[in-house]
Amino acid sequence: MQEAGLEETASTGLTAAEVQERTARGEVNDSGERTSRTLSEIIRANVFTRFNAILGVALLAILVIGGLQDATFGIILIFNSGIGIFQEVRAKRKLDQLAVLNAPRARVVRDGQAGEVAVETVVLDDLLELRTGDQIPCDGLVRAADGLEVDESLLTGESDPLDKRVGDEVLSGSFVVAGAGRFQATRVGADAYAAKLAAEARRFQLTRSELMDGINTILRIITWVLIPVSALLLWSQTRDHDFSEGVRFTVAGVVAMVPEGLVLLTSIAFMVAALSLARRNVLVQELPAVEGLARVDVVCLDKTGTLTEGEIVFDELEVLPDVDPALGEPAQCEQALGAIADDENRNATAVALAAHFESPGWTRTGAVPFSSARKWSAAQFDGHGSWLMGAPEMVFPDSSTPAAGRVRARADEIAAGGRRTLVLAHSDAPLDGEVLPSPITPVALVMFAEKVRPDAAETLAYFHDQGVTLRVISGDNPRTVAAVASRLGLPGAEDGGFDARELPEDQDEMAEVLEQHAVFGRVTPQQKRAMVGALQSRGHVVAMTGDGVNDALALKDADIGVAMGSGAAATRAVAQLVLLDGKFATLPGVVAEGRRVIANIERSANLFVTKTVYAVIIAIAVVIAAWPYPYLPRHLTIISTFTIGIPGFFLALAPNPRRYIPGFILRVLRFTIPAGTIAAGAALAAYAIARYGHDLPTREIRTTSALVLIAVGLWVLVIQARPFNWWKSLLVASMAGSIAVILAVGFIRDFYAVQLPPADVLLEASGVAVVAIILLEVAFRLSRVVGNRRDPAREV
Repeated sequence: MQEAGLEETASTGLTAAEVQERTARGEVNDSGERTSRTLSEIIRANVFTRFNAILGVALLAILVIGGLQDATFGIILIFNSGIGIFQEVRAKRKLDQLAVLNAPRARVVRDGQAGEVAVETVVLDDLLELRTGDQIPCDGLVRAADGLEVDESLLTGESDPLDKRVGDEVLSGSFVVAGAGRFQATRVGADAYAAKLAAEARRFQLTRSELMDGINTILRIITWVLIPVSALLLWSQTRDHDFSEGVRFTVAGVVAMVPEGLVLLTSIAFMVAALSLARRNVLVQELPAVEGLARVDVVCLDKTGTLTEGEIVFDELEVLPDVDPALGEPAQCEQALGAIADDENRNATAVALAAHFESPGWTRTGAVPFSSARKWSAAQFDGHGSWLMGAPEMVFPDSSTPAAGRVRARADEIAAGGRRTLVLAHSDAPLDGEVLPSPITPVALVMFAEKVRPDAAETLAYFHDQGVTLRVISGDNPRTVAAVASRLGLPGAEDGGFDARELPEDQDEMAEVLEQHAVFGRVTPQQKRAMVGALQSRGHVVAMTGDGVNDALALKDADIGVAMGSGAAATRAVAQLVLLDGKFATLPGVVAEGRRVIANIERSANLFVTKTVYAVIIAIAVVIAAWPYPYLPRHLTIISTFTIGIPGFFLALAPNPRRYIPGFILRVLRFTIPAGTIAAGAALAAYAIARYGHDLPTREIRTTSALVLIAVGLWVLVIQARPFNWWKSLLVASMAGSIAVILAVGFIRDFYAVQLPPADVLLEASGVAVVAIILLEVAFRLSRVVGNRRDPAREV
């Protein structure tokens, strides 16, 4: 590890031989982090799970005591793990490809030539170039600086950008907000201060989310219930029966209580959503972000690059009246603009000027680079004084003077038409750091045009129709921003916008202003961050979109950060979603995927947890009543496969436009506890009728109870599949048809040890099933009434 004070790298950078030597020694900027899990990790994660271990022990017990027919649940066990592995490998390959496209690059000087390389190939002592918007990939010492300002707030919490001069240290993970420079890498890879920041932002992983937290809570409850109930069941069944039969009955009870497919379907739903979005050029850097965007109720938009296409073009130059002819001649203004644009570290405004004005060849003797906080830049030229360009209200903060008042009034008038307006000003005083020189003479207004995205209006209308509040926050003039937003039909934009310089610092007061206004201009990067926090303090789930380095802080703090693929490297690194093609219109599709994931996982949870509830109640009941367990493991395989497993898989991946509704766990428990109780009661009643009312053979007794449980389970499926369409009707009918085939075909019937009871018993069992179905409907409707009372805005 190299520290400050060691040999300084030459201005020509390292030679190819020196790079090769350091690479051979492992002194490279590879932190060892991967963008996804390895194949072996994927296999372990899908095979060695808590419930697979329980079912694996149960499978081993069946294989030891004999009866391969009762080991068929092992096939489902293998099938579940296989599907999980296949889907994650498929997702891994696609997301890794997109991650490579979005991977950051670094500009290094080697053998006297500057060029781009992958961040991971930077070596110790490399000389790297920095420009505005770059994320610093490793730690180092500044070797050259031209107005270089670095924001380290993501690392240290320091809110103000820091000036960096020659000899100062820069840290990986921070980003350049103004100026340019070069630095020598002194700590790379795992030694760097924040080497893992960018890699973790792009890593494919199932991180925490409200949905996963809810699933994990349910699974913990089930685990704690399963252990003592299984022990009691084993004691009960081996006490009153042959040991082998007792173990077989216990395995049946355990298999029924395990929600084996719930975690699998949850993971698959996330992965399929990520793949679907990948086909739309959306890189999902954290999978639960898909779910998160569906929960968003406020979207904060940056104007440039989101509502507009991001590229600005020079539109018009308006020389101000009463200006000294030596300064106000159009030719002189054009030369000044060309000289300002003649800068290697150009921002978007300078690029637009360079495309229209030629450089006059003036000698630059000083400069203050543009920053989003200052909102002005300046350059000093030999024999031509200092020229400034920036927001009129920032260059002339005191509007009490006649000249400044006229400039700002005229600028506001132009900005109200939707054009971006900057002031060109001159001073004979030299530049002194970031302080405005004095006096300053306004010379001209420079107008720029931005092209509105053709899909922006439709996208804004979608969010408005879906009940999502929109807030446009931009660094531009509030009148300009409001004019653009108004053209796109944004509600609330007609008030002309709110000037963020008047925003209160108190969080509660700021939140109140944000509730009342839709468009904000002259917003600084720190204010964007504070605005996100103020909205979150009111209980809002906030998404932030942006493409500039001034958006990075807000994107990092937002619940969901969405970056444009063409945006700054620092912005893309901290975002959870990256729109690689930069199309704002993609967002509604992302919201739809999130809603599908949330609603369908809830459906799957209702199916699996209902099974667990009735299995636990049946197990407890047979322990108390000293009955033999009503089913063999193979019977539970039929019930689980055709009422839960197969239909749950299809429902988990189906389209579902339902809006997000808070209270996932309560809703699941409110449905599954009554449904499971009714199903258990019906199954036990049918068992009692067949055994004690008619004294039927054991196979017919079990079949009678199983059929009632299947009927109730299918009705639970009917409830979860609503509203019906052709494929859902076909799904339910095919599940019922599969059961009928098992009962009708002799060798299948013998394999699963089922036999239809006499007609009178079948009629009584049907009556039990009908009563249970009616009770299910009543319980379901009551649960919806309770849910509506808790949340009146809930969509029913």
